[in-house]
Amino acid sequence: MARRGFIPGAFRFKGGLMGLDRLNITVIGAGIGGLAVARACALRGADVTVLEQAAEISEVGAGLQISPNGFAVLRALGLGDVLRRGAVQAKAVSLRDYRSHEVVRLDLGALESGDYYFIHRADLIEILAAGARAAGVKIRLLQKVSGVTPGARPKVELANGATLVSDLVIGADGLHSRTRVALNGTSAPFFTRQVAWRTTIPNPGGRGPEARVHMGPMRHVVSYPLRDSTLLNIVAVQEKAAWAAESWSQKDDPDALRAAFGDFCPEVRAMLDAVQEVHLWGLFRHPVAAVWQAGNVALLGDAAHPTLPFMAQGASMALEDGWVLADALSARADVPEALARYQTRREARVRRVVEAANRNAWKYHLSFPPLRWAAHTALRAGGALAPIRMMRQFDWLYGHDVTQIPA
Repeated sequence: MARRGFIPGAFRFKGGLMGLDRLNITVIGAGIGGLAVARACALRGADVTVLEQAAEISEVGAGLQISPNGFAVLRALGLGDVLRRGAVQAKAVSLRDYRSHEVVRLDLGALESGDYYFIHRADLIEILAAGARAAGVKIRLLQKVSGVTPGARPKVELANGATLVSDLVIGADGLHSRTRVALNGTSAPFFTRQVAWRTTIPNPGGRGPEARVHMGPMRHVVSYPLRDSTLLNIVAVQEKAAWAAESWSQKDDPDALRAAFGDFCPEVRAMLDAVQEVHLWGLFRHPVAAVWQAGNVALLGDAAHPTLPFMAQGASMALEDGWVLADALSARADVPEALARYQTRREARVRRVVEAANRNAWKYHLSFPPLRWAAHTALRAGGALAPIRMMRQFDWLYGHDVTQIPA
């Protein structure tokens, strides 16, 4: 059943795109990046099949943020209007001390584009899946991939013993990507000594369209509204030596979450008191893949460049990847040349985003009181004296529109 606001027939695309001459493409993974690149390629005439190991198109998780650079891709794919109907348009980010007072308020209206949204991950997946199917993409469920073999006609081996052969294989298969292993071998991630809890709670008070970041010693809590502001999304991060599995599906005791943030302000404690179910995962740094493409096989999204959540750019980077890959393929008849161009266009940007996310957490976790006071005082002064300048520091990120850059 379609969710509220997701209107059948709303996914038609107006405008011309260069063709891919019915190139046969297999996409591994029906996540954000996989579904976006599938629609982008199908709209250009490719014959696209998406392989998903789950029994249904669904998504574990809760909320996510789509910044203007990511929304530009959704708009270019003809999905902008339907996303607006299913998301909360963000107006501000409020950085707060863990004891409650606001340090600085960042006005998202100062961005060149106001298209910054909070959306439930499952809702975005549903929009993208409907959009992919409307473009003619075939989505095959219960297709667990066991291996990928690059070549002039790359092969995808399935756990049931079947083998699929395509002109191009796109690995959008996430952190534990089989496709990445095929191109780069295995690599060991680095545990950041941070864990994160993720959950949603009701929003009976009707919290407005802003993200709040409560910053405390070695911890922070992010919260923002979803689904017509009926829910609050909560992500709580703590520096912790104990390891937690790198999986969103691992459940934890809500009392453990409440205990970890028991000295935070009443607002945060009230939110955590409302938590009935919570998921916990460890935060790991993964290197950006050295090889994104070879033998008519390409990586996309987390399979190529996993990022920590401290810039809220995972979804938007996957969307950008999907557009640029389809754009590069449509501009060049030779697939290997197109894939090389794709990596060239994307690698420096995603490395900058990954590095920015790696650096960002400590700013929220200052534990030495004089240092935290000095940092918060500087933020407060910047917000009061130069609020526009504070927002313009993000122009390189939010103002980047891959749909307007020639292939």
